[in-house]
Amino acid sequence: MEEPNAETAARKVRMGRLAKAPEGRVAALLDACLDRPGFDWLRAPEIGSVMVRGRAGGTGQPFNLGEVTVTRCALRLASGEVGHAYLKGRRKADAEAAALVDALMQTDAAARLQSGVLEVLEDEARTARASRAARAATTKVDFFTMVRGED
Repeated sequence: MEEPNAETAARKVRMGRLAKAPEGRVAALLDACLDRPGFDWLRAPEIGSVMVRGRAGGTGQPFNLGEVTVTRCALRLASGEVGHAYLKGRRKADAEAAALVDALMQTDAAARLQSGVLEVLEDEARTARASRAARAATTKVDFFTMVRGED
């Protein structure tokens, strides 16, 4: 299998950040960063489902875990760049905003979006992970072996 180049790998990370963002957050950050440009729909936001597969023990035999609702869309900016989005759930507005960010990252607005949208999302995700880890740490139980006194 062919190894992805740096641009493909960066886009994969970017799309993951956009897909995992809380509802409405990408749109809010995008609107605060710049005015939305005009675009044409290649695929208007549509809601469907996909089968999620799992593996027994993480590495064993694959099995169908169940279906998940997703929203997807694709658009083309007036300048020709194409953006795509796939998000879990029924979130048409979020899919539009994510596809716009994907397309705009291929333009000269990329640096502004990187700092105004993507880095903010990453910082918020890092903070949420740290908070979740701190809450989990409070429930940690340290087990130790007690000597019964019998020799």
